[in-house]
Amino acid sequence: MAGALGCLLLLSGLPCVVSLTCYTCLFPAISPLDCLKFPQQCPPDQRCLSSTAIGTRGDSNPVVLYEKSCAVASQCGLRGQKYTMGLNFTYSNECCDTDLCNAAPYRPGGPTLYLLLPLALALW
Repeated sequence: MAGALGCLLLLSGLPCVVSLTCYTCLFPAISPLDCLKFPQQCPPDQRCLSSTAIGTRGDSNPVVLYEKSCAVASQCGLRGQKYTMGLNFTYSNECCDTDLCNAAPYRPGGPTLYLLLPLALALW
């Protein structure tokens, strides 16, 4: 009995590592669509991520990409720019720390983005 109590006390002193369940996108989504979300168990050291990237070329209407996934803490809060697919993208990453907290749907854009969807898919 004393041995079992000792083991219980020993185990209670260990930190409890809990991993989050986050949504991940099968493919990044192009506005005004939300991505196809699936729950995923993240590694214990990761958080839930929602990322938005807005791509522009000259004076044309923007292409907006959305992504959800698990992420290491160093990816959280990042903002920056990348050039890909002939577009200049400005991206931002936001993280959260509770199960499925990156579930919020994206706000659809204006009607001009519906017209750009075929163009964006052709560029993708």
